Amino acid sequence: MWFKRKQKNRRLGRGHVLDVRLRSEQVRATRTRLAIMAVSVPALTVFGLYLLWRTGEWALDKFVYENSEFAIQNIQVQTDGMILPAQLQQWSNVKPGANLIALDLASVKRNLELVSAIQSVSVERVLPRTLKIRVTERKPVAEVNVPRTDASGGIVISIFQLDADGFVMQPLDPHRRVVPISQMNNQWPVITGLNLDQLLPGRRVVSPQAQAALKLLVLAPLAGLADLRRIDISSPQVIVATTGQGGEITFGMENLQQQLWRWREIYDWGVSQKKMIASLDLAVANNVPVRWAEIVSAPAAAPTVSTPANTRRNHV
Repeated sequence: MWFKRKQKNRRLGRGHVLDVRLRSEQVRATRTRLAIMAVSVPALTVFGLYLLWRTGEWALDKFVYENSEFAIQNIQVQTDGMILPAQLQQWSNVKPGANLIALDLASVKRNLELVSAIQSVSVERVLPRTLKIRVTERKPVAEVNVPRTDASGGIVISIFQLDADGFVMQPLDPHRRVVPISQMNNQWPVITGLNLDQLLPGRRVVSPQAQAALKLLVLAPLAGLADLRRIDISSPQVIVATTGQGGEITFGMENLQQQLWRWREIYDWGVSQKKMIASLDLAVANNVPVRWAEIVSAPAAAPTVSTPANTRRNHV
């Protein structure tokens, strides 16, 4: 018959199908193993690192940070100024017995430098049980008295001090200093003309008039003329200084050292003539205006301001 079907090899067909299924299952198994490895290897790596980190952290806590061998027993405080070492230690917030290795030195440094009277601080570990703190204090050269209204409506005077660079300091309690009150210099020259909002403890006054006044206070002793009691900086062009004898000396903003030497020459000539300066305008370049007053009693030559000697102090 034309339409008679040809016999096929059914066994061969079934073998081919089984072979294809077997290979598909092998491929799926291989893919599954690769997927499991792709997930498990990073997970095991992360777990291993975490375990290593936790083990290291435990070891540090056990053998370093909680080790009594590193407990602070000596706190050595050294300052070049007059603040009591015990007060500096209190401001540092370091307690004896704290772990020396775990101590945050930056925090200790910051705690002390927040005090406006302190210029700089260095902190050093000395293993196994000693902490060294070295402090450089700011040295006041002038005082600023600013009146303000208190809560009751009365007038009170806010007192600030300035160092030679113009940094603002709050006066320290005399009981926090190593120098007795009777030996402290409370006769700092007073600068007037500054507003209260310019006087932020720990910040620098940057006005040209204030900087010129401070420079004048630093240079005046070099010329032997340190008897300045008050400096008015309210004018934008000149600064006016008042001496201990009541004389008024007007300075220009530039060439202060040259003006000081001219003042010294005029002062010496006046002493030789038994006269004292009532007013002097050194801001004028030529033909300096000067007004004289008669000397009632001969003044001491070129009075100077005395300050207690700075003694480096150690505290253990």
